[in-house]
Amino acid sequence: MKTLNIKFIAAALVLLLTGVNSYAQTTKVEIMATGLTCSMCSNAINKQLKSYAEVDSIGTDLNTNTFTVYFKKDQSLQPKVLKNAVEKAGFFVGSMVLTTKFHTDKIEDNTTLKVDDATYNFIDIKNPVAHAEAKYRILNKGFVTQKEYKKLLKSYSKYPTYAVETENEYYLKAL
Repeated sequence: MKTLNIKFIAAALVLLLTGVNSYAQTTKVEIMATGLTCSMCSNAINKQLKSYAEVDSIGTDLNTNTFTVYFKKDQSLQPKVLKNAVEKAGFFVGSMVLTTKFHTDKIEDNTTLKVDDATYNFIDIKNPVAHAEAKYRILNKGFVTQKEYKKLLKSYSKYPTYAVETENEYYLKAL
């Protein structure tokens, strides 16, 4: 009986130590869309983004084609959901910046956090971030322009998994 308890405790400890799960609260997301030609284009994106119950409000800057999505308290959406909304409106994401607080001890270069169904990989972090709301830019394909993505592939070759496109896995750089 004692051996069974020790094995169970050891297995639980291994599971606990191998996976770093965290909680994150995203308060806003800034999306720069590409391909817009008129105010009707921005209306189409606004309509798609506002259709989510988690969204509180949206600020639009037509000069930079930037949409700032504010979430309701304790609500947020995965970045891919917002990207899909922009694409459903007929446009593309040129840049996406999350304002998020990850509840973890410290975020350093090459840290990986699992939050719900998403995995966040932090790359090119110069100064460790801990317990504070910060801005992070998503560097995945489809979240930056094609031209920029080609440059990033060369820059981030030291992160072997960066080039692999995996759903629900995001590469973030602190701003």
